[in-house]
Amino acid sequence: MPLTTAEIIKKVKELEIISKKITTQLFTGEYHSAFKGKGMRFREVREYYHGDDVRFIDWNVSARYAHPFTKVFEEERELTVILLVDISASSFFGTVHQNKKDLITEIGAVLTFSAINNNDKVGVIFFSDKIEKYIPPKKGKEHALFIVRELLTATPKRTGTNIREALNFFSRSNNQKSIAFIMSDFIDENYENRLRSVAQRHDVIGLKVYDKMDSQLPDIGMVKVSDLETQQTHWLNTSDAMVRYDYHQNFINQSTISKNIFKKAGAQLLHIRTDEDYVKILQHFFKRRKKNH
Repeated sequence: MPLTTAEIIKKVKELEIISKKITTQLFTGEYHSAFKGKGMRFREVREYYHGDDVRFIDWNVSARYAHPFTKVFEEERELTVILLVDISASSFFGTVHQNKKDLITEIGAVLTFSAINNNDKVGVIFFSDKIEKYIPPKKGKEHALFIVRELLTATPKRTGTNIREALNFFSRSNNQKSIAFIMSDFIDENYENRLRSVAQRHDVIGLKVYDKMDSQLPDIGMVKVSDLETQQTHWLNTSDAMVRYDYHQNFINQSTISKNIFKKAGAQLLHIRTDEDYVKILQHFFKRRKKNH
């Protein structure tokens, strides 16, 4: 059931308060340290002085003026953060605490305010098996609130998932190096090559969001189940131990495939369950990145 305007305003405010609290109390300095200063950009050419790094001498300019000149670089301080948000039908599944889309919305809000508070640009690509909506990256609180509102109200026109198409669009629409957070349950295939290509140029982090029931079935007898994306339905005997085992193994296999795809691409993948404390998982990730860089 769609949210009313009053409910949307209330939820946006709630998410703003939650996000700011998490950002200021728990992520202070950690987001900044995890991503800032990872690149250098050209600023100017000036005369070479004794002690300058000879590797940066601009030989073309030096030859033109018969005097050594050096290139000056500065640390890249401003970042562009892009959220690739899966709003396919399977994201609306959830049995404990909240559904996957609710969790993705909250994490998306936290990442948005973390970026805005550090004076970075942030944008969003909403996708199913097609690009549902694109919000170009900008700075500022008003832009952040607009993103949060869209995260709350995003409704897909299609039900499937196509991560490769989302990566294609991201690559076409972002020329400069960006930080891409892909938030999905990654119930998809055939995106390995595209992810590898994108990760060569951009900093890619996957957030695999899943529900407890995605990985294990309860023992409750015969159950009619429906695939939210294909609309196919069939009966499962959840009291059959072999059925429960196969279901769990399928989840393990799928998770392993996603993990290997990201590892081969040189990207990182975090697993977050809907009933887990995502703040601790993100905090640990930021600290680990800070240490490794």
